[in-house]
Amino acid sequence: MWFGSRKQDASPRERALWGDLMAMGMVFPIAITLGFFLGRWIGRLVGYPRAGMAVGLVWGISAGFWELYKTTVRLDRMDRQDQAEAPPKAPEEPRESHEPREPKSDG
Repeated sequence: MWFGSRKQDASPRERALWGDLMAMGMVFPIAITLGFFLGRWIGRLVGYPRAGMAVGLVWGISAGFWELYKTTVRLDRMDRQDQAEAPPKAPEEPRESHEPREPKSDG
């Protein structure tokens, strides 16, 4: 339920994971917008506002993808660490086939 008590809260590690993933939704538009306007402002100072906008836009997009890469590497590292800490699985016993067996001949 939405407002009911929880039996088990999420671990701080899991909360950090969800925080990283939700932050990615804000990083892209903020980085692109800041890159665009900062590039336009610097371009006006230099005398090339359109070139500044283009460079700033590319810079903002690159910054967004860089954050995505860092988050992906961090999540991969956490996943590998979780797999290393997990107990090894017991070998599975062979399953019996449901197909009828042919009788063995002694001849």
